[in-house]
Order: sequence, then structure tokens, then C-alpha cells
Amino acid sequence: MQNTNHYISIILPTLNEVDNISLIIKKIINLFNGFLIEIIVVDDASIDGTSTLIKKLSQEDNRIRLINRHGRNGLSSAIKEGSLSASGDLIAVMDTDGQHQVESLYEAIQELLISDKDLIIGSRFLNNSSIKGLSDKRKKGSSIANKLAKYSLSKEYLKLTDIMSGFMVFRSLRVLKLVERIDVNGFKFLFELLSVSNGTLDCKEIPLNFLPRKFGESKLDIAIVWDFWVSLVHSLSKRLVPRKAISFAFVGITGLLVQLSISYSFMWFLGFNFQNVLPIAVILAATSNYLVNNWLTFRVKRLRNKALFIGLLKFLMVSSLPIIANVGLASSFYNLISPNTLLSQLAGIIVVFIWNYAASSKLVWNT
Repeated sequence: MQNTNHYISIILPTLNEVDNISLIIKKIINLFNGFLIEIIVVDDASIDGTSTLIKKLSQEDNRIRLINRHGRNGLSSAIKEGSLSASGDLIAVMDTDGQHQVESLYEAIQELLISDKDLIIGSRFLNNSSIKGLSDKRKKGSSIANKLAKYSLSKEYLKLTDIMSGFMVFRSLRVLKLVERIDVNGFKFLFELLSVSNGTLDCKEIPLNFLPRKFGESKLDIAIVWDFWVSLVHSLSKRLVPRKAISFAFVGITGLLVQLSISYSFMWFLGFNFQNVLPIAVILAATSNYLVNNWLTFRVKRLRNKALFIGLLKFLMVSSLPIIANVGLASSFYNLISPNTLLSQLAGIIVVFIWNYAASSKLVWNT
């Protein structure tokens, strides 16, 4: 690639990557020597000294900039914030765990300039890609996730192979207006970008050599898997249903299972009658919903310690009216319409869902 007049902004989201980030920045500076670049590190309150290191490096080289975030977190959020604060007409994004090669970044920028595309994506799943950094189980899981996600997007993107990629380069003039619309709580930045674009982006993939992580630990956990399913339903609904409402509904399904398990266990094994066991089952299910929502749906605002207990009291107070409605409606359904205990409980649960979501979002987690 010839030295161009383009200004390249390279966004590096970090969370406890102190052993990886310095090597990546050094490679970027060496490879892009003579180019007009800025390196924006968006750090989510790392506790391993990442932000301290970046501050030191930025004092030595004014092309390096730190966005040190506290009270805000998440990969999609970090990439969005870094992109919107970038000065470049070309914006590049790559992971900072050492699994993406800086050389691939150089190739992607070259491809963007030659092809005049809007967006170049680094794919782990092209025929000439190499995946050394994923176990067979993780590789299979990523492949399935990509296939499911693909069919929730515009048919214009059916040719893409790695919608879950964290590696991309795009033209700020053509793409930033879409970045502004991305839900920062989304599962993957690229998935969200393609979803909001509704097929309007001209994309191309290049192969990646996806390397094993040398330092640190993978960030994959149950919350990320949960976010994938929420994002998938969000995209399938054409983004009409709020993400948190989808997550709240998923949690409600777990609460339904808790309520049914408790009620039938008490009836079958302890001899309780339906009307007596129902209030116990409903209250325990509501408590379960609160804890899971605090852990997953509202984890950015997650309550801990004393606040967790106070939040539970607030949640139960907020839910008291629908709990009474749940019990009353279920009992009425059972007595007046059908002695089917399953249908009776479902009727009560469905009626109170919207109230619980709206009221608890505002009064318990203040969102």
C-alpha cells in the first residue's frame, strides 16, 4: 500500500490486556510508519494496569490516545465510542487479545482503498482463512452462531461468512451515521452494524489468520452467549422490540419454569393444594427473575451487596400488584374457566409481564 493522504483511526478496545496491548501498538507503529494514524485505546476500567500503560505510551507518542471508561462497559459500546471519537476518514477495529494480526489490518486497509467498498471484514471462515485460536468446540459454536445470525439480516449479507468478527475497516463518511444507531448493549458490534444498515453497506471479506491467545483469558461467558440470543431475536424482530424487553422475557421463561417446578413439587410430593402453593411459587419465581435480570439483563447497572437486597425489596414491591393479579387471575381462571393448573398459571404470567418490565426497569435499575 502506498503512503496515502488518508487519515487512519485504529480502535483498540481493551479489558485487562496489559500483556498484549503494548505489543500490538508497537507493531502498528512500525507497520504504519510514515502514515497519518491515530491509535485510540478504549479501556473498560482494567485492573491489570492497562490504562496506566497506555497513558505512559500516549505521553511518549501523541498518536496514541486513551479513553478510560468507568461506569460504561461492553465491547460494542467501546467500539462505538472509539469510532465516534475518531478523526480519521478510515476507521479500523481489531481485538487486543493478540489473536488478530496487525499485518491483516494493513491488508484490509489496502483492500478498502483498492475496491472502494464501504466495509472490509476479516473472516475466520473463508476457504483460505486459518483458525488456530479456537478449539473445535468453539469453532463449531461460532460457525452455528454465524449461520443463525446471517438469516436474521438482509439477504444482501448472505454471502458473508463471519458476522461475528471483531476485525473490520470502514469509511467513516459512509458508515458512522449507522454506527450512531447501534445498540451498545448488542452482542457484537459488526452484527449490530449490519442489522441497522438493512443491506445498504457494500461489504467484502478478507481471510484472517486467527491466532491462539498468548496472554490473559477469554472473555467468553454465559452473559455473552445470552447476549447472542437476545441480539438474534432483536434482529429477527427488525429491531422493533427493545433488547432489554427481549432479555426480560427470556428471564421470564426461566421464572415460569421455577414457578411450575415449585408448585408441582409442593402439590405432588408435599400434598399442598393448588391455591395454597400458588402464592409461594409466584413469590419465589419473582425473586428468581430479579436475580437473573440483575445478573444478565441489567448487568451494566448490576446491584451488589446492600443495594442487591434493597433492589429485591423494591422489585417485590413493584411486582406486588402483578403478583396479586397473577395469583388472582390464575385462581379465577382455575375456578371459573378451566381446572387446568398449567393454563391457569400461564394466564397470570402473561398478563403481568409488561408491567413488571416497565416498572422494574425504571424503579429498580433506573433505566
